[in-house]
Amino acid sequence: MASNSDGFNLRTTPEKFYVEACDDGSVDVLAIDRVSTEMTLTVRRDIPVSAETRQICGLMGTIRLVAGMYLVAITKKKKVGDLLGHSVWKALDFDIISYKKTVLHLTDNQVQDDKTFLSMINSVLHTDGFYFATDYDLTHTLQRLANTSPEFQEMSLLERADQRFVWNGHLLREFVAQPELHKFVYPVVHGFITMKSSCINGKVFEWSIISRRSCFRAGVRYYVRGIDSEGHAANYVETEQTVQYNSSKAAKIETRGSIPVYWSQRPNLKYKPKPQISKTVNHLDGFQRHFDSQIILYGRQVILNLINQKGSEKPLELAFNKMVASLGNSMIKYIAFDFHKECSQMRWHRLQILLDMVTEMQDEFGYFLVDANGKVMLNQEGTFRSNCMDCLDRTNVIQSLLARRSLQSQLWRMGVLHMGQQTEEQAEFEKMYKNAWADNADACAKQYAGTAALKTDYTRTGKRTQWGLLMDGWNSVMRYYRNNFSDGFRQDSIDLFLGNYVVDEADWTSPLRDPKDWKFLTLPIIMVVAFSMCIICLLMAGDTWTETLAYVLFWGTASVVTGGLILFNGRDFVDAPRLVQKEKVD
Repeated sequence: MASNSDGFNLRTTPEKFYVEACDDGSVDVLAIDRVSTEMTLTVRRDIPVSAETRQICGLMGTIRLVAGMYLVAITKKKKVGDLLGHSVWKALDFDIISYKKTVLHLTDNQVQDDKTFLSMINSVLHTDGFYFATDYDLTHTLQRLANTSPEFQEMSLLERADQRFVWNGHLLREFVAQPELHKFVYPVVHGFITMKSSCINGKVFEWSIISRRSCFRAGVRYYVRGIDSEGHAANYVETEQTVQYNSSKAAKIETRGSIPVYWSQRPNLKYKPKPQISKTVNHLDGFQRHFDSQIILYGRQVILNLINQKGSEKPLELAFNKMVASLGNSMIKYIAFDFHKECSQMRWHRLQILLDMVTEMQDEFGYFLVDANGKVMLNQEGTFRSNCMDCLDRTNVIQSLLARRSLQSQLWRMGVLHMGQQTEEQAEFEKMYKNAWADNADACAKQYAGTAALKTDYTRTGKRTQWGLLMDGWNSVMRYYRNNFSDGFRQDSIDLFLGNYVVDEADWTSPLRDPKDWKFLTLPIIMVVAFSMCIICLLMAGDTWTETLAYVLFWGTASVVTGGLILFNGRDFVDAPRLVQKEKVD
């Protein structure tokens, strides 16, 4: 596998962009024609001396918007750590550079649409959590990389990447078709990566969490639920925990993803919209595709369904259970655990009930282990697939507990821990471990729900706190606001970035100017006026109490009625996506 450069010089002229590696001694230069958009290889001596020069950290790729093509560059990065001797970087800042030198060819409306699309791309780029490596494949687990052919190892990072986790795949489409250009770009994953150096019993080891978010059926909390016809689940994340000690290494994989049936939960101003299970599709087809792929990738599957077994979540639990029974696959085991019921009234110790239920299966699955000589000693033969409604808060608590048990076994096997010694007894490591998993929870939650995770006080400290409950309340309020009033824009941004919606420059009709009907402006104004008048009547009493009461009742009734009408027509008032296919928002 050819090594990609650790940095590039971007040289700009009115006619072309030139991208040259800073440090690898290569004479090859990527030339991008700003008029024809053609990409070719040239040499350094062909770069005009008048070209403006700036240093960039890498290229995310290119994207077509209303004004034409844009080059997306990584302009700032931070080193996360080293994985098997390879540097892993977090992308911190980006620049979107137009091929066109002017927008005079656009109408005023087109200019405004182009600015909106640019803000959408920027919105995605500045959602924290983009990572890359210049000479290592971050899209694959250690186990997958260890079980590949020599031919696979010789492929470029672009050719061999797991497409589920390449978030700049749409931006790289022009590069993919030209293998000679692959060394100028690299796959970028989205999720969370942390790498820590720890010491127990005087033995130093490296420990990491790598969470890879799938770009298939990607989106935001209430607009993307369930599965699609290909079996891709919403908010699907593969989390790998790795350990390195004295040239030996170990890894454990867990997955999470939305309940894999066709269901939706559209925002409608209610705090918790009622989930709707589709009655018009064959759920088993998509369900089978999902688990067929999971079994091929990870082996046996143990489903940990953590949702409520009563109320609005109950139909989903019944549907999930029914699908597993209908499939009748011996490679899949289903376990329903009502997290909220079992842990109500701060009884968090009852999570041990679930851990005890799965102990034997966890031991059977094992983990990936390579000795100091590079020999594969163990392979992981199955995974736990956890889910709650959002696959965030409850899911992360359970995943962190399962990961701790695997880590303890790995550290025993490697000789870092003495047999019988517990990681919980190592105060410094335990604090680092809990905070890392809580940070993972926050990152995944911000990317899907728009706020930090709930219940992270338990993940960080091992117990629930009053401050944690207050923060959960605040984050719940912020989720409500974002999910109802800003997630349509976020969903559009993700669809544009991933290529689910493509701008057609030649045949452009704007989907962005969607006029609201009369209810959108009229009802809120009436409600605000009526409520204000009700307060004024209370503060400035009339000549008699009966007169005051009459005014208060009139204006109070008007505000309540209009408020009720707004809630009844809730979907007309939320921020809904505009770029996606019609069936996705109905």
